[in-house]
Amino acid sequence: MPDTLFTNGHALMVPLQMDPAQTAAVRRACALIDAADESPPTLEMLAKAVGISAAHFQKLFKRATGVSPREYAETRRVARVKALLKQGEPVSSALYGAGYGSSRGLYETAHATLGMTPATYKKGGLGAEIGYAFGRSALGEVLVAATPRGVCFVALGESRGKLVAEMKSDFPAASFTPDEARLGAWLAEVLRRIEGAPPAAALPLDIRATAFQRRVWQALTAIPLGETRTYSDLASAIGAPRAQRAVGRACATNPISILVPCHRAVREDGGLGGYRWGLKRKQSLLKNEGAGAGDFPARRSGR
Repeated sequence: MPDTLFTNGHALMVPLQMDPAQTAAVRRACALIDAADESPPTLEMLAKAVGISAAHFQKLFKRATGVSPREYAETRRVARVKALLKQGEPVSSALYGAGYGSSRGLYETAHATLGMTPATYKKGGLGAEIGYAFGRSALGEVLVAATPRGVCFVALGESRGKLVAEMKSDFPAASFTPDEARLGAWLAEVLRRIEGAPPAAALPLDIRATAFQRRVWQALTAIPLGETRTYSDLASAIGAPRAQRAVGRACATNPISILVPCHRAVREDGGLGGYRWGLKRKQSLLKNEGAGAGDFPARRSGR
C-alpha cells in the first residue's frame, strides 16, 4: 500500500514514493501548518524546521503533495472554516478561528474554495439559486446546471430524476429552477462537445476545488481534442509525478464533465479506467473525438 501524507478527512491525500527522511520532512511541515492558529509558517520557517534549504524544500513539498506549502496552508484554513461553520459557529467567529485576520481574504476566494460565500455554505447552500436544463444526446440525457456566476454541474444518464437528485445532493438547501431560456446556449455547447466537436465558446464556471484539483482540471482542459493522457502524464504535467492516484481522484470528483474532459484520462496501459457516468459513455466520447476509443490501447500524442 502506498504511504499517505496525512489522513484528516479535509486534507489532500496523496500517495508518496519517497525515502523515509523526505516523507518525514513533508509530514513535519504539514503538521506545523496544521497546528498554526493564526498566520501559517512561511516557506523559510518550514524549511528551517525540517533542516532543508528553502528552494529544495519547496520542490520536495510540491512533488509530494502536488501543491506549494502556501497553497496547502490555504486549503487547510478553508477546511477549518468549513468545519467550524458545520459546527454552528457564526461566520465571523469561523473566519477568525481559522486564522483569517479579516473576512476579506476568504471572501475573495470563496467561490473557488467553497463554491459560494461562507454564509451560504454554512446553511447548506440556502439561498443559492441554481438553474438547470436538459438536452438529449446519443449518450442519453444531459443536464447542465448553473449559478448566476456560471456552470456548476454537468451530468449524463438515462433518468432525468436521477440526474436532478445527483445535482441536489451537493446543495441540499439550494433552490433549483428549470431555466432553459438562460442555459440554452450553454447546453448547446455541451451537446456539441459530446458529439466530438471542438469548443466553440468558453463558458463561465462556478465550481469548488482544492488547489490540487484545480491543477488537475486545468491539465485536463489542456489535452487536445482527439488525444488522451494517462494519470502519470497528468501527474507529470502538474509537477507531481508521484501523485497518479491523487490525479485519479481529482478526475473522479470533477463536477463539470465534458467541459473539464476527464474522459480523456486513461490508465497506463491505455485502458479506460473509471468514469462517473459509465465506461460505455467514456468510450463513446473518446470515439466521437477521434481518440481511438474503439480499439484500446488508446492513441495518444507523443511526449
